[in-house]
Amino acid sequence: MPENVKRNVLDAGDDESPEINIPEELPLLAVRDLVVFPNMILPLFVGRESSILAIEAALVQDRLIFLVTQRDSDIDDPQPGDIYTIGTVSLIMRMLKLPDGRLKILVQGLSKAKILSFEQERPFLKIRHEIIVEPSLEELSIEAEALMRNAREMTEKILSLKGILSPEMSSILESIDEPGRLANLIASNLHLKLDEAQEILEQQEPIHRLIRINDYLRRELEVSTMQAKIQSEAKEEIDRSQREYFLREQLRAIKKELGDFDERPDEIEEYQQKITKARMPKAVEEEAVIQLTRLEQMHPDAAEATMVRTYLDWLVEVPWSKSTRDKLELKEAKAVLDADHYDLEKVKDRILEYLSVRKLNKKMKGPILCFVGPPGVGKTSLGKSIARAMGRKFTRISLGGIRDEAEIRGHRRTYIGALPGRIIQGLKTAGVNNPVFVMDEIDKIGQDFRGDPSAALLEVLDPEQNSAFSDHYLNVPFDLSKVMFILTANLVDPIPSALLDRMEIIRLAGYTEEEKLEIAQKYLIPRQLQENGLKPGHLTIAPNSLRQLISHYTQEAGLRNLEREIGSLCRKVARRIAEGEKGPFVINRGNLHRYLGPPRYLPEGEQEKDETGVATGLAWTEFGGELLYVEASLMKGKGQLTLTGHLGEVMKESAQAALSYSRARSHIFNLSEDFYEKLDIHLHVPAGAIPKDGPSAGVTMATALISALTQIPVRKDVAMTGEITLRGKVLPIGGLKEKALAALRARMKKVIIPEANKKDLTEIPKHIKRRLKFIPVQNMDEVLQVALTRPPGREETKKTSSRLRAKTSRPLASLASKATTQ
Repeated sequence: MPENVKRNVLDAGDDESPEINIPEELPLLAVRDLVVFPNMILPLFVGRESSILAIEAALVQDRLIFLVTQRDSDIDDPQPGDIYTIGTVSLIMRMLKLPDGRLKILVQGLSKAKILSFEQERPFLKIRHEIIVEPSLEELSIEAEALMRNAREMTEKILSLKGILSPEMSSILESIDEPGRLANLIASNLHLKLDEAQEILEQQEPIHRLIRINDYLRRELEVSTMQAKIQSEAKEEIDRSQREYFLREQLRAIKKELGDFDERPDEIEEYQQKITKARMPKAVEEEAVIQLTRLEQMHPDAAEATMVRTYLDWLVEVPWSKSTRDKLELKEAKAVLDADHYDLEKVKDRILEYLSVRKLNKKMKGPILCFVGPPGVGKTSLGKSIARAMGRKFTRISLGGIRDEAEIRGHRRTYIGALPGRIIQGLKTAGVNNPVFVMDEIDKIGQDFRGDPSAALLEVLDPEQNSAFSDHYLNVPFDLSKVMFILTANLVDPIPSALLDRMEIIRLAGYTEEEKLEIAQKYLIPRQLQENGLKPGHLTIAPNSLRQLISHYTQEAGLRNLEREIGSLCRKVARRIAEGEKGPFVINRGNLHRYLGPPRYLPEGEQEKDETGVATGLAWTEFGGELLYVEASLMKGKGQLTLTGHLGEVMKESAQAALSYSRARSHIFNLSEDFYEKLDIHLHVPAGAIPKDGPSAGVTMATALISALTQIPVRKDVAMTGEITLRGKVLPIGGLKEKALAALRARMKKVIIPEANKKDLTEIPKHIKRRLKFIPVQNMDEVLQVALTRPPGREETKKTSSRLRAKTSRPLASLASKATTQ
């Protein structure tokens, strides 16, 4: 523990120090932040164990101890090299033990001494010293007399400026007639730096010591004079303000008595107080004062006065300097995120990374994150959890359908009914300048003749520009760099590329059945029980019935419909309880239909069997992954290709490529070379009312077409995705995780994917890879080996089987032996 020092005595007095026989060896006490001078009396608080032992050793002998200053006050266990060599032999006058184990001692400095050697280092320092005898002056020279008089006068001036000069202090200064002793007295009471005070102590010549003291006194006098001037000016300002206040109150009372009372001064004064309290930046405060001066000069009923009042109200209510302190404890933040959301590890890691960097760099700018995923996966609620984990306020706006640039930047004040934009409004609602700001539906923003809102967002979402964001209404810069912006979208494609470049995209795929089951049990069911006034003992939903509810009553990537169905169960149970029935109520697979009716959806995989000309594809939509069935039918005709199902241009081109591939390899599939001239081919994708397009249905169309031509059924438990070329190569696709979830929901066993997408399997959760077998392929021949119930041609079968055996070193019943099962 440090030795804390309190100085309360100028000097030991006028009398000389008593004659004491000082031994050559003394225990040493190292003090911090203080230099002890001879004739100085002061209390010391001692807490270090070695220091306490040194004091006890001194008390046992002759109460003498050697006090010396540490070179570095942060060292708790000073060694011989950590202390100065010159100190003061001191007498312990009193000692008191404190309740916390420390000692309080009162010491008097006797003589300067120099350390000759260290005789002992443990358990406390013990030294051999030599007394430093100062040269005595038989008669004071004129120079010495002048230095002493100057030192006294400057000391009295300093004490007078500080208001602590007393007659006793003046008499003490006048009574000392030795230059060295006067220098010691003044040095011990000046606020000198440690090295400066030690320099004074080590100076042996009294005259030289007094010269240095005069230099320090001159500096201290200048500082004290300036300090007194500042205090005097501050006092005059306070007195003037108080006088004006009293005069203003008297004037108000006189006007009230005369019936000429005007409330406008109260309004102006109130605005002045609000402007001061808002702690605006200098430029903003200047603008506020200008507008307040205009308001003061206007007639109160003028139309423009109302506009100025509204503008001032916005200026004083916007949080220019109000902010919340971030919670930077990573364990607490992770606990909050885990408590609010299941899984989503990638998003949680990104937030924890931001907090880690924020902990190391306090001036870090806020990130611009964009959560992209299907509806109901928790994008907006994740923003609320992030705000709670960081200890920040939360605010949200929806950008869906916004077409006016003024919604972002605000209106010019010249328009009637002008207001700031949604950004400034959101910050005013939050009440701080560093909230978590969620902008929903960034992909559904529009534009028209009134401007492009997405272009206005470029400044908002650019960390290099938003530190001086200018709203058209306020017309003064506002710093948005402290705001943590989180945007949400269902699709990336509609977002302008310039805006997309400013955001960090984090994709949130849909949930598997197991994940939905965990989320429902941990979050959805307790929340719906509470919202519907039920206790946990009133309703029990068995896990098997919850699985059936997920698979047969909902079909979504997110959780909204699942929560609605759980809420419906809770409401029906709540009604039965309100009607007098007694619980508990247990919902299982046998009685689930009594509450929710017959199942609304049947898993696609359970509806189908191995059929000729029907292949199962996988598609990506803004709502997640979906199954896409492609049907092919052959009829006698003249080689016409018919495409139905509301297909887009890309899918029509995929169908043409599939037909060209089939014609080019007709000899391998045992088809006549002119088969297409005698047949009409009809490719249909069911659910014709729904528009469909995308570059990943080529392999599905080719498989369905070849199956119809060769009359070989397609396996019902195989789903596929990928685009093909005229040479039969399979090209990579996107949205693999969403498509894998769709295949899992449909009870598929195998998924054919392009070889180039093999790297994306690392992002697929392990529990999905345990239930689905992913089969990377390079060309259509490998696709047909897996998808069809038997090979389409003998010659090609031998070639493909030989090549696959070389890859897998296992017998090939199908290409499933080449699958990547992780």
